[in-house]
Amino acid sequence: MTQPRLGFIGIGLMGDPMTRRLLEAGFAVTVWNRTAAKAEPLHEAGATLAGSIGELVAGVEVVMLCLANTAVVEEVVFGEGGVAAHGRRGQRLVDLSSSDPTATRAFAERLEEECGMRWVDAPVSGGVAGAEAGSLAVMCGGAEADVAAVRPLLAPLSARVTHMGPVGAGQVTKVCNQMIVGCQAAAIAEMVALAEASGVDASRLTEALAGGFADSKPFQILTPRMAASKFDSPAWHLRTLLKDLDLALAQSQRAGSATPMSGLAAQLMRAHVNHGHAEHDPATLVEAYRRIKD
Repeated sequence: MTQPRLGFIGIGLMGDPMTRRLLEAGFAVTVWNRTAAKAEPLHEAGATLAGSIGELVAGVEVVMLCLANTAVVEEVVFGEGGVAAHGRRGQRLVDLSSSDPTATRAFAERLEEECGMRWVDAPVSGGVAGAEAGSLAVMCGGAEADVAAVRPLLAPLSARVTHMGPVGAGQVTKVCNQMIVGCQAAAIAEMVALAEASGVDASRLTEALAGGFADSKPFQILTPRMAASKFDSPAWHLRTLLKDLDLALAQSQRAGSATPMSGLAAQLMRAHVNHGHAEHDPATLVEAYRRIKD
């Protein structure tokens, strides 16, 4: 069976390594990015560069998105010259972005009405390291047949693909994931600061707590960076985590489900973002708790 030709839109921290994984797996991949220079290194890796979204859509069977937020997804898909303007029946769109679940459902209905394309929401967890290693956790929303059709495309990217339900269910699952990550990040920051204020070497916390109930991926990643005040070359940004927590709060209002811990974590991060840390590592949250040294 001939492999489908893939289009990838959104060459950022996650999109670049995911595209490389697809190329290494033997897929023909055409890429487009709003900042064209970011896509140029992928040409050397074997990708075809498209001059426009329309050019990309015309030459592929599946369009994959990895974009910053819901508004950018809407712009790329439904804006002037976007995916919907050039899509055709038989094509599928796979959205790897973290987007609003309700908007995602509306986008899927609109896309099928306008051009016949089918939508699968497939947000991921695992960060840049997971994208590079092909060990992401992918949580999918969509019709059974559509999810089954895109599983082989997601295999080079992931350790696990889970079909969570109809369109939008993948995004709800990612919201749940980010609630845990966000609340942990906030707690880890105050924990490291407390250890330091109490005279404990915070750099030894990961060793001391390894394998216990407090151990987790966020703990393993954030604690050493906080303890060492190592905030350069962040693998993710505070604005992204805050965006996802805000999605959780919006979804909780729609569902009538209380989320007080996530709400507090979001407000703590919003205050830190307002102090100029939007583009910084979430590990910088520890600075909000550290005492000013004389």
